[in-house]
Amino acid sequence: MANAVLVLDMLKGFLEEGYPLYCGEQARRIIPRIGKLLQQELDKGSKVFFVCDRHAPDDLEFKMFPPHCVSGTEEAEIIPELRDYPGEVIAKNRYSGFYNTVLDERLQAIRPEKLIVCGVCTDICVMYTVADARNRDYEVEVPTDCVASFNDDSHRFALDHMDKVLGAKLVRLE
Repeated sequence: MANAVLVLDMLKGFLEEGYPLYCGEQARRIIPRIGKLLQQELDKGSKVFFVCDRHAPDDLEFKMFPPHCVSGTEEAEIIPELRDYPGEVIAKNRYSGFYNTVLDERLQAIRPEKLIVCGVCTDICVMYTVADARNRDYEVEVPTDCVASFNDDSHRFALDHMDKVLGAKLVRLE
């Protein structure tokens, strides 16, 4: 089997101005690179999973972060630049794409050679998804130019942590 690409939270709520958790221009810069990654991997026969924040209106996460990506709202939609790529949407309501989702079941069914993880936020959903993937013994690759976060220091910390502690392979798409 080819690879599986996990596209994390490339949603309007994180990537379009005006929403409370907008990640900024540094995050917008990864959009064309993720498009390039998706096309390369789809051409190889890889499977794409859009792992998307989808919260209930009263989600407990809103005690820590402002309400965001509430199920059924425009904010929870995949950004227009990526929504036409073929892939399965998997809703999540916690940081890890594995927690209380069908992601591992879907991955077990296709047995990918490796997982390629991209999207936002590097130090939150990307890092926790990578941790859970490594705890399940998946080989994981993170294209560093296809992830972004709110804060550069946190972004760099997360990349270092995924490399040195979690054993993910850091690569560059370019």
